[in-house]
Amino acid sequence: MLEKTTRMNYLYDFYYSLLTEKQQSYMSLYYLDDYSLGEIAEEFNVSRQAVYDNIKRTEAMLEDYEAKLLLFQKFQERKEIIAVLKKYAENPASSKEDLLKAAASLENLD
Repeated sequence: MLEKTTRMNYLYDFYYSLLTEKQQSYMSLYYLDDYSLGEIAEEFNVSRQAVYDNIKRTEAMLEDYEAKLLLFQKFQERKEIIAVLKKYAENPASSKEDLLKAAASLENLD
């Protein structure tokens, strides 16, 4: 569950501007502020089921955006390549070729 929450938080960060205000509010309260479905329903004067349905639809939309745009995937790949570059930079035995390969990987992401 924690892995899903973390993923949804990242997807929300990348794609929140593509969501309606209501979707942004529900997702923010549910995932970032850890509100329950009941608390959100009470806040917006709607049923728990309405909140649940909205959140599930929004999760599916975020996953669809990610499948098409790959912003989160590229972000993760960049982080991995940067970690490799740092490792090579800190190791005096690293070759210039290693650094250039890692830099080329970073350039090829976009």
